[in-house]
Amino acid sequence: MRLNRRHFLTVTSAAGGMALAMPAGAAATPSEVGIWVVIHPDDTIVIRIARTEMGQGTLTGLAQLVCEELDGAWAKVKCEFVTPEANLAAKHAWGDMSTGGSQGIRGSVAYVRKGGAAARAMLLQAAAAKWNAPVAECSAADSVITHKSGKKLRFGDVAADAAKLPVPTDVPVKDPKTWKIVGKSVKRLDTAEKLNGSLVFAIDVKLPGMLNAAIAQCPVFGGKLKSFDAAKIKSLAGVRHVLQVDDHSVAVVADKFFQAKTALARLPIQWDNGENGKISSADIASFLTTGLGAPATGTGLKAGAFDAAFAGAAKQVEADYGTPFLSHAAMEPMNCTAKVDAKSAEIWIGTQNGDSALAAAAEAADLPLGAVKVHKHITGGGFGRRGRQDMVSQAVRIAKQVPGVPIKLIWTREEDMQHGFYRPISMARLRAGLDASGNLVALHARVSGQSIAAFAAPATLQNGSDPRMFQSWSKEEFGYQGIPNLLIDQAMRNTHVPVGTWRGVNTNQNAVYMECFIDELAHAAGADPLAFRQKLLANSKLHLAVLNAAAEKAGWGKPLPKGVFRGICQNAGYGSYSAAVAEVSVSTKGALKVHRIVAAIDSGYVVNPDQVRAQVEGSFAFGLGAALFGEITIENGRVAEGNFDLYPVMRMEDMPKVETVLVPSGGFWGGVGEPTISVAAPAVLNAIFAATGKRVRSLPLRYADLSHA
Repeated sequence: MRLNRRHFLTVTSAAGGMALAMPAGAAATPSEVGIWVVIHPDDTIVIRIARTEMGQGTLTGLAQLVCEELDGAWAKVKCEFVTPEANLAAKHAWGDMSTGGSQGIRGSVAYVRKGGAAARAMLLQAAAAKWNAPVAECSAADSVITHKSGKKLRFGDVAADAAKLPVPTDVPVKDPKTWKIVGKSVKRLDTAEKLNGSLVFAIDVKLPGMLNAAIAQCPVFGGKLKSFDAAKIKSLAGVRHVLQVDDHSVAVVADKFFQAKTALARLPIQWDNGENGKISSADIASFLTTGLGAPATGTGLKAGAFDAAFAGAAKQVEADYGTPFLSHAAMEPMNCTAKVDAKSAEIWIGTQNGDSALAAAAEAADLPLGAVKVHKHITGGGFGRRGRQDMVSQAVRIAKQVPGVPIKLIWTREEDMQHGFYRPISMARLRAGLDASGNLVALHARVSGQSIAAFAAPATLQNGSDPRMFQSWSKEEFGYQGIPNLLIDQAMRNTHVPVGTWRGVNTNQNAVYMECFIDELAHAAGADPLAFRQKLLANSKLHLAVLNAAAEKAGWGKPLPKGVFRGICQNAGYGSYSAAVAEVSVSTKGALKVHRIVAAIDSGYVVNPDQVRAQVEGSFAFGLGAALFGEITIENGRVAEGNFDLYPVMRMEDMPKVETVLVPSGGFWGGVGEPTISVAAPAVLNAIFAATGKRVRSLPLRYADLSHA
């Protein structure tokens, strides 16, 4: 499927951010060699990226995959974002534009590699035709095609002819053993623009005649807007419009954002909070507690007969755990710029799903999809939050009331934190039986919590059960399946608080529950926590390999400085296997210091080792920040935390040294951005027990009493 090249380059070059359709110094007559590769006469290679770059390095990794199959010169590679409208016009030739669930690389591998391979085949065929030689006598390397006689042509010499050829569909991709670019720590393609300030995030967009908007939404989820008195603020400096956005929000449009924000704070608004205005965190906790002993709403794994085995066990161990709602707290708050008239709509957005942004804008503008343009920008943090398109709908509805004028909507930090789609709250009750020799003979894990599917996609529920609530506990992921009597089930308990994906979601919670409880069982059995796990994982080779790699790198069993203690854990999720060892100290008064984290990950293949290490380090900043500080609480139906004073995030002084061990076993493509988040909290919690003898079963740690003798 082909697009008009001139139209495509026009719309992508207008997108800002990483849209580099016309690189500096490049000739203005590029050639499309398939849909993924554009080659200029000077050999500049522009690789198209359909996924979103959020700082995780997906843009560079995808470019590596394409360039590897292309046999292009990496030094000549640049990138441009595919626009959602171009993808729509080409009947989704570029595939899925959603970026989440650590799918940026692993969800794109098959078709981007084939795209690069197809482009290479077209270039080889074009060169062979120039030489009147068989294609089999030609080879490509570093953007140069060589005939067996020694004759050479650059990619730029034959790109125009190659672009006229049909795109082959059966070109094989390379054997990983032959990779030259994939598997190497090449420099990221978006670093320079970030350092020199030329990279334009959506919040930085400036357009001629642009106005700015601030929004206020009903503070209670499910509440409504009753009324507002626009006359009270219309005379304030810069104020242009006071507009109702929908049935639960109002916006002020002004010349400058600060004017809009200030005026909005003075706008008399009456809200109808409804019955949800009576709900508190204590009410929600009581509700979830009922699920710990109630009949299950869904079953994950089941083997043997747990009840009988547990009743007959020589030693029984039980524990309840809990994790709170969490905010995404991206540094760039939600924002979107929109320009709407009767016939068209245009938006500038940092989004994790370009296709959904296009659809949301079209729906809000009441226009066909083909009448909408989306300028997609690199985001200042996503973590799952920018998979939702509420800010797009709001910006378009505001701009629709001021036709032809671009309006930038920015959420304040308070609005951003108090109107998110939070990581679901949950609790877990775990019970286990050990025989007289300390062997684990029975295990039951019951999770009681809120379902993302029930909130966002009820049609995906399976007989009233949400499979996502079993993340890391599925047949493919759970490493302890040799337990003869095993039962993992759920009790869904949904609240009025909106929930959504949060970088790792239930994988993180379930890893805390299972890995901390496994540690409790090791202690009850009088066994070393590592040895206890090694025995249970004897038939789970990939789980065991990362566990052993982390333990060996950390020096498990070797002496530590006085007052420093270790904790260990492992987990699987998002197609990868992870393990971690944490080294902590806890003063007698309870002051916690995390000194060092050693993390091991097996993602199958590794595209860019340095980027994987960076993602692992970032995942521990994210995961430990949540474990140490993160909690969203509900008072009178609304979120109590409004800024980083009440919702702290990880600071430099709290960040431990992180050492990453890559254990790529090959044969599969796993995720990287989310898997190791799951082992952050349990490794630290288990180390705290080693240091203090206290089990912490409820997060965040800032509320835990860690004082000890």
